Amino acid sequence: MKLRSVLFFLLFISSVVYTNGQSKKFDTTVKMGDQGYKVECNNKNTDKNDISINTINLKYDGSHPVFSVPGRVKKAFADDMNDDGRPDLIICVYSGDSSEIGSVVGISYNANKGFDPIYFPDIYLDAKLREGYKGHDDYSALTGTLIRKFPVYLPSDTPGTPTGGVRVVQYKPVQENNHLTFKVLRWYDAKP
Repeated sequence: MKLRSVLFFLLFISSVVYTNGQSKKFDTTVKMGDQGYKVECNNKNTDKNDISINTINLKYDGSHPVFSVPGRVKKAFADDMNDDGRPDLIICVYSGDSSEIGSVVGISYNANKGFDPIYFPDIYLDAKLREGYKGHDDYSALTGTLIRKFPVYLPSDTPGTPTGGVRVVQYKPVQENNHLTFKVLRWYDAKP
């Protein structure tokens, strides 16, 4: 009887740990006016997941995009990033041990022709921006620009307790080598 109780307890604990480790399916609709996108992602794995995108009131004759991302989707929004009057799609993807490292997948709607990627730079390639960076990014749109905010860790900080304030980075897509790339317009540190 004792062994049976212990086995039941262990089975219960392992199912609780398994359940808490999973992430919820991402399914949302984002619009700019009456046009936009339906974004779905299974979010089953920490390292790779498939995203499916369907348009809403946007003319498009081809197949709708389905692709993989390196992490889990936590947020999406639509805004006119390239100033063409049509909604572009921004999908916020998080990776890392605790899904703390944020990045974005940008997609520009190219009228009836399809979709073009908006490339997003790796923060680790910019020595100034990456100083004190340990993830926990938050993304939003501001009048056709992308805003990224994250806590700044000082060398003496312990994990989970940043004391360096918040870094705010504003990006705008620009045409570069026949494709759109998010470029830094400005950035600043807001002290605590």
